[in-house]
Amino acid sequence: MSKTACQISGIVKSFGPNKVLQEINLELPAGMITVLMGANGAGKSTLVKILCGVHQADAGSVYLLGERFEPVSPADAFKSGVVTVHQSINNGVIPDLDVASNLMIDKLAEQNSGFFINSEKLKKEADKIASAMDINLDTATLVRDLGPADKQMIAIARAMAHAPKLLILDEPTSSLSENEAKRLFKLLQRLKKQGVAILYISHRMSDINSVADRIVAMRDGTISGLFEEKPLNYEGAVTAMLGQKLSQNEIKINERKREILNLKEVRLATDSQPFDLSFYENEIVSITGLIGSGKTTLASQIFGLSPNSKVKMTLNGDPYSPQSPKEAIAAGVYMCPKDRASNAVVSEFDISNNLALPFFKKHSRFSFLRAKSLSQNAKNSISELGIVCQSEMDSVTTLSGGNQQKVMVGRWLAEESSVLLLDEPFQGVDIKARRDIGIQIRSTSSQRATLIFVAELDEALEIADRVIVLHEGNLVGEYQNNSKNIPEIVSSFSGSAYKQDSSNYGT
Repeated sequence: MSKTACQISGIVKSFGPNKVLQEINLELPAGMITVLMGANGAGKSTLVKILCGVHQADAGSVYLLGERFEPVSPADAFKSGVVTVHQSINNGVIPDLDVASNLMIDKLAEQNSGFFINSEKLKKEADKIASAMDINLDTATLVRDLGPADKQMIAIARAMAHAPKLLILDEPTSSLSENEAKRLFKLLQRLKKQGVAILYISHRMSDINSVADRIVAMRDGTISGLFEEKPLNYEGAVTAMLGQKLSQNEIKINERKREILNLKEVRLATDSQPFDLSFYENEIVSITGLIGSGKTTLASQIFGLSPNSKVKMTLNGDPYSPQSPKEAIAAGVYMCPKDRASNAVVSEFDISNNLALPFFKKHSRFSFLRAKSLSQNAKNSISELGIVCQSEMDSVTTLSGGNQQKVMVGRWLAEESSVLLLDEPFQGVDIKARRDIGIQIRSTSSQRATLIFVAELDEALEIADRVIVLHEGNLVGEYQNNSKNIPEIVSSFSGSAYKQDSSNYGT
């Protein structure tokens, strides 16, 4: 039986009258991966922030390898051996430094590191860390020039260099490709053998099936379930975290209306084959595939972020070739981006102002914002999406990550558009919030074509009338979303040879 690396006993935490954690009792065994599941607002983030020194508990105790653990700052927790890799990539890297400096930043910050930096030695040590993590990058590259997946791997690699006693990972695969996720899982297995306790926050069934030794469910600030018997009861954990069984979401396929958007000669990579696509009013289409499949490139071409003159597009029958997002929005094509921290949520604004972006003109008169209009717009979205808050005047930063995601998606759902592009709209949200967002997407879809770009196949199947599968820049499948087509969808998603001609769509 594994020894206990971290013992959490009777932890209580309140913010004003809101009791966020209520008598949390939890053991994290050494050499095991504990997956923590909980709906947005269940208290997961607050518990993690106590463990990594951001917050201090009001009551209770934490012991790390038998010694009292009371970190007063993240740096204090880090030195004690509790390392946290946060979901937001920007919290784990410094974009203006190169890869080597990011990997060695904690060494550079040590007081005895000296005034002068031995760049050659620094790079050699950084190369060792990168090699151990199987990161194939030039460590002289500036981090700002890297993609999200590489940034995430660097943040994780930096944590690994400190031989942590307790490693906390918050949705670590959200920006990783399948191969990168496999590298991470391989590394976690090595850490397990070294006796590291790992707290892994995720709701992804694929992650849980790959890494979990046990599952802990949280609900309303308490531990609502512990699952250790093999095979792990994922459905039971979901029920424990929600307090009720979540019924299967049966999709009633919407009837196609007129064609809204048509694409011809789409090419997503230099060596990929061109293809054509059509999207229709009252139809929801999931465009799915592994990271690197071309989803983001396709969305960027449609929205004018990456104009491609070779792609011929028509919108409502007229030629459409946006050279910028501003032109796309003016034409009635809207896009909800996937990175809420850097692309969508404005931390200085309250909820009502975030929900109104970028449509302030609609809520203005004579260049003055109408507070009543902003408030009513926000109240409608809060009610329809189940955003958990005290009022629409709350700062958006007071919301959990999942509720911030609802705000980001809600601003676009509230407006009429011809085409709505939603890039990873379920990123970082729990299963219940995912259903809330999905229901609202479907209930508002009748007057537009809705394109949803997702890397998780179960999310694609849960929301769409039609599923389009991309693989390495190629169109490898187009299917009506029904149970008969699921084997073919799964086959093409994994890059297998199967390919369904679009003329067979709907069979």
